[in-house]
Amino acid sequence: MKARVTIMLKDGVLDPQGEAIRHALGGLGFAGVSGVRQGKVIELDLAAADAEAARAEVARMCEGLLANTVIEKYAVEIV
Repeated sequence: MKARVTIMLKDGVLDPQGEAIRHALGGLGFAGVSGVRQGKVIELDLAAADAEAARAEVARMCEGLLANTVIEKYAVEIV
């Protein structure tokens, strides 16, 4: 079973990398981009056979290591 975790900065947290990307896109002629938020995607191969148990295990991984829950939010997708 595979899990995909998408991690993004929470709303209201400054995103300097996103701003740098927005600025660079403007320099390349993409003037219509008014905001960029940058994040990360982590894919996990899991031994779990039950989707709900896998989702709960991945949530514990996020809370313990994968995401800084003070400034980041995450979404878990079982694929």
